Amino acid sequence: MSRKPARRKSAAKRPAKAAAPRARDAARKSPSTERIGTDRRPSTERQTERKEVRQGVQVVVVDEDNEGQRVDNFLLAQLRGVPKSIIYRVVRKGEVRVNKGRVKPDTRLKAGDQVRIPPVTIKEKPTQVEPGARVQGVMEAAVVFENEQMLVVNKPSGIAVHGGSGLSFGLIEVLRSARPESRFLELVHRLDRDTSGLVMVAKKRSALRFLQDELRHKRIRKHYHALVSGHWSEAVKRVEAPLLRYEMPNGERRVKVDDAGKESLTLFRCLQRYEGYSLVEASPVTGRTHQIRVHCTCEGHPIAGDDKYMDDVSLKAFRAVGGQRLMLHARALEFSLPVTGEPMRLEAPYDDAFADVLKILEARNRNQ
Repeated sequence: MSRKPARRKSAAKRPAKAAAPRARDAARKSPSTERIGTDRRPSTERQTERKEVRQGVQVVVVDEDNEGQRVDNFLLAQLRGVPKSIIYRVVRKGEVRVNKGRVKPDTRLKAGDQVRIPPVTIKEKPTQVEPGARVQGVMEAAVVFENEQMLVVNKPSGIAVHGGSGLSFGLIEVLRSARPESRFLELVHRLDRDTSGLVMVAKKRSALRFLQDELRHKRIRKHYHALVSGHWSEAVKRVEAPLLRYEMPNGERRVKVDDAGKESLTLFRCLQRYEGYSLVEASPVTGRTHQIRVHCTCEGHPIAGDDKYMDDVSLKAFRAVGGQRLMLHARALEFSLPVTGEPMRLEAPYDDAFADVLKILEARNRNQ
């Protein structure tokens, strides 16, 4: 009786042994194995190799556009993707040389300086979605001014100024894609994604420094047109309320009027009144996040179509009028041109969605 169970146990093992070679043969022939080829290393190792590139020694001559820039900032621009810690380490160890001499991170560069950049490992940028020809064409057609130093774009509503936060690309990425020959294109300032209108883009680093300095000293004037709910009072010509950024439970960032916030000032002028709405010109003196939107709201007149600061009932009523977007438009810019200092004033027309709402409201006024 003891031998029979032993024979049954042995018989049970035989199919498993016979199946093992067949399973191995099938695995060798599987398409996924053939794609890997002869590289048997873990997939994470292969991914790391694809993401990192060893760059040899470079000698870069500083041009006039980069004159006066700190060494650390110059290296950050030259070695995009390299962590700051590594850049400061190679400078500290003396591996970065300017005209064959050691330098400190805050050393200022001069035009004609020769900067030796040591070998570093740069992480490759992940493959990104390239803006299509149609999007590039729309953005190029939106350029309202351009010279050798800068350009100004009438940004459409719904397009962010730059990619990130789930967006494959924004205005600046589209321009860079449409102009591959451009060595330098950087945003001078920003607009909210749903706000349309004028945005300045620098084509040279010197122009970027000049324009941002003009912004800091409040020498650039921005004028927005906003359609707000209710009848705006002629007595409200300035709103000076401190603004504080905060985070909603879902992680969304908002802004509110709070004594703990940063001082903020917006000048207002009523342009036209309609049934239930007013068209106002808002000129921000400071440049806080959502400044015009929150200053309008704190006066009891939220901007039409603002799904962050307008209540649901008012938002629904605006949709019933035919509103499809945030009714905020960066209408005009007043500034001095880099290099020449020539004064400029640029204006951008409304898009169809903005203009159509005003036409509907004007028709209502006529029928009253």
